Amino acid sequence: MEVVSARHKPVLLNESIAGLSLTNGATVFEGTVGLGGHSEAICKKIGANGLFIGTDADRDSLALAEERLRAIPCKKVFICDNFRNIDSVLRDVAVPAVNAILLDIGLSSRQLETAPRGFSFLRDEPLLMTFRSEGEGLTAREIVNEWAEESIADVVYGYGEETAARRIAHAIVEARAKKPIETSMELAAIIKEGVPAKLRLGRIHPATKTFQALRIAVNDELGALREALAKGFSLLAPNGRMAVISFHSLEDRIVKDFYRERAKEGLGTIITKKPIIPSQEEIKENPRSRSAKLRIISKN
Repeated sequence: MEVVSARHKPVLLNESIAGLSLTNGATVFEGTVGLGGHSEAICKKIGANGLFIGTDADRDSLALAEERLRAIPCKKVFICDNFRNIDSVLRDVAVPAVNAILLDIGLSSRQLETAPRGFSFLRDEPLLMTFRSEGEGLTAREIVNEWAEESIADVVYGYGEETAARRIAHAIVEARAKKPIETSMELAAIIKEGVPAKLRLGRIHPATKTFQALRIAVNDELGALREALAKGFSLLAPNGRMAVISFHSLEDRIVKDFYRERAKEGLGTIITKKPIIPSQEEIKENPRSRSAKLRIISKN
């Protein structure tokens, strides 16, 4: 069994747990349990009479989280699935409603640091970028080697907000004409060569936004988020709370707009008028947290 590193710190842990207003005996759903940092705190709050239902598309992460929570006294159910399927997950375990939902959007530290799926351009790995442990479905390799130049540019601009998207797409298409693009470092080098010279010299690697965009496209992250928000809110018990931690402006906008609509309809009360962001101390301890935003809504 892989050891859970002390470096893996759950983002906005205290703020999200406090914001969910958990009580002893509550039923809680968590999407993307990752390595179980938030899960552990949830289980301790809801106690032996509580029920924790955790999902993750990554079977390996799920196994690590299950091991971490083994000794904590609350009822636990772990299911390998995307949180967009919260309705079928709860139906399968005969749970009609939950008191709280926590969704942690995006990539876990473990996937970035140890899973060889091409998420990072700092190591040479196969171009997968899938959250799933298994290899079926769309991959980043398929996008960069098979999609039309215009479609690649649309993905890179739309999901990565990358101003050099057209130049990057053109560089990718030119490179693949010579040989297929197989690895993360290979793709990163192509992107670096393809962008204007001034973008190569910045603090942020010129491939950062493109890698983010490909990952979002491969895993249909925005579609999954929209689906999970709608289904999850309908499955909240009255006065139940939903907390979402996002790491990207597009995700945060989707959450903000969804909450506003529910509030306008009189169905929900927004707890966080502005998103909660990490403290400077947390960012220093865990640089990955710097772009995190937490929004919470209560069901009326």
